[in-house]
Amino acid sequence: MTPRMVNATAAAAASSRTHPSNSIIAPTNLRRLDFATLGRAPMRLSLGSRRITSRDLQVVEATDELLHAEIPEPDPDAVASNVSLLRGFNATIPSSEKGKTRRRKTRNVDAPHMGLKKLGMNARGMLGDEDEQGETNDEIRPGDRRDKKGKRKPRPSLAADVKLGKEELGRQKDEILLDKENIHVRRSLINSEIDEIAQKIAALDALRSQLQQNLLLLHEEELELDDELEGVRERLAIEDKTLPSTNGNTSRTGRRRKGPAFLPSEHDDLPPGVAFMTLSGHTAPITTLDFSEPYGVLVSASQDDSTRLWDLCTGDEIGRLRGHKGTVKCMQVDDSTCLTGGADSTIRMWDLRRVGEDDEQPPLGDIPEIVDFEDALSERDSSKIRNGNTLVDVRAEDGACMRVLEGHSKEVSALYFEDTCLVSGASDKTLRQWDLSTGQCVLTMDILWAISHPAPSLHSSYSDLSSSTNITSGAFAVPTPPFADGSWEMYQDFVGAVQFWGYALVSGSGDGCVRMWDMRTGQAHRTLVGHTAPVTCLQFDEMHIVSGSLDKSLRIWDLRTGNTSETIRYDHPVTDLQFDTRKIVACCGENGVKIYNRTTMQQSTLSINGHTRPTEKLRYIDRYLASGAKDHTVKIWSL
Repeated sequence: MTPRMVNATAAAAASSRTHPSNSIIAPTNLRRLDFATLGRAPMRLSLGSRRITSRDLQVVEATDELLHAEIPEPDPDAVASNVSLLRGFNATIPSSEKGKTRRRKTRNVDAPHMGLKKLGMNARGMLGDEDEQGETNDEIRPGDRRDKKGKRKPRPSLAADVKLGKEELGRQKDEILLDKENIHVRRSLINSEIDEIAQKIAALDALRSQLQQNLLLLHEEELELDDELEGVRERLAIEDKTLPSTNGNTSRTGRRRKGPAFLPSEHDDLPPGVAFMTLSGHTAPITTLDFSEPYGVLVSASQDDSTRLWDLCTGDEIGRLRGHKGTVKCMQVDDSTCLTGGADSTIRMWDLRRVGEDDEQPPLGDIPEIVDFEDALSERDSSKIRNGNTLVDVRAEDGACMRVLEGHSKEVSALYFEDTCLVSGASDKTLRQWDLSTGQCVLTMDILWAISHPAPSLHSSYSDLSSSTNITSGAFAVPTPPFADGSWEMYQDFVGAVQFWGYALVSGSGDGCVRMWDMRTGQAHRTLVGHTAPVTCLQFDEMHIVSGSLDKSLRIWDLRTGNTSETIRYDHPVTDLQFDTRKIVACCGENGVKIYNRTTMQQSTLSINGHTRPTEKLRYIDRYLASGAKDHTVKIWSL
């Protein structure tokens, strides 16, 4: 029962006793009926605007029983939940202090004044007979509270020899015990309120945490929308530029079925963080992979010296790129154009729409065509691709290859292109800039020269790895730290990654440095020092550079200051990464793919239905990720 119900019950009881008809709600023709009859009456009884229910009638009927019910004694160790409502009400009403007030008035009667000397002697029982006699002759004069000089005396406490009577003392004892019980009840009620407030505070804290999490989710969604809007704007700009020339290329088609740009309805139904497709076919660890659009075509290369094309809608292999003599170390796919760099020190440019055209063999009964000798010579010359001052022969099985770029003396380990500009890095310790429209190398940047003539560094101590790895002379090779499965290998890619935007070029190399180059002059104008092992991967945007290294760390560099703004440590070497404004996705020598949330600074791992050996390469677009690992497979994930 609540206090409001108790008050209503008491008021109803008082009204029922004073009402002439002993009823408070019955109409005139039912005033002599009891409550049981009223409860069975098929009518709506109301008092004012509130409807009277059968529960209210039951409470009114039980008023006398509730008021005269015997209340159990409170347990000293009980909590407020065991205290009855009426007991708590009696303990908190002002009348509960009447006994205390009466006892204080009883104690504060006037008594003869005793000095400190008498009080001390009386406590030790050393008062003489005269003092005792004089003390007994003193009279208690209530109201006489002034000294000889007429000043008002303070009211003394009750003397020990004043007798109150056994009945009065028993009464005071009962009142004191009752006051103690009231204190216990009030203490229990206060503790209950404190607990309730603590529970409310905890609930509010949980609600605040949930709201903060919702704010983070909204912030991430806003960033995602910004990225999507930027992508749409870039696509619109490209569409505007290429719209007049699209009519001339409509007849150039191949057998490869081009996948749709994006299937949001299918993608939204996929569970996040789960690998929903596995591309199996390679017989050695994956070395590189890339794709240009979700549900389109993915290109992957492996240490088995094969480069395969996959249909991401069906998961089937639809062709191969044949031409490189050795393993393909790096690649980039943009729409239907693919550039690959291999261990044969060459770079090849492919048209993915023509993959598989030359696999078609003519029937055995076809009649050979008779051609003129001069036509045959001209056709032979046209089957060669001019590369600088040399003609590179393109065999029949390389029908998808549009151009071969030769210039590096060792294996090509990194490349990046936009439009007709390509920058490549190789183990010959050079960076080369190419014009894809002509196939000419227009600029060569020597990393050894940059090492011997270091650019200004913001760090006082230049950490040069050349002395420990002998990168200035001979072949470059360093052992990698152990991966999660205990395996290790010799890392021989001196240039780990390159990327440019406009005239700004960034490279990561085997000396552990991240260099910023000016492509107009070919000079390195800034060196970022911090990694203690070769840089294997990097990416930059308008504000930051993110680099990964064999020293088991990711570093986020601030382009405005050149300093490291954040360092993320891992247990194994970092072999590949990609980031946007919301997250950093990295391969860190484990079976799963690591995701670092840049908003909440929390780490998560993609492992459900994932790889069985450490991942080494990845690429993602929007919420669609592809990863390649040492288990010879490529996994497609939903982020």
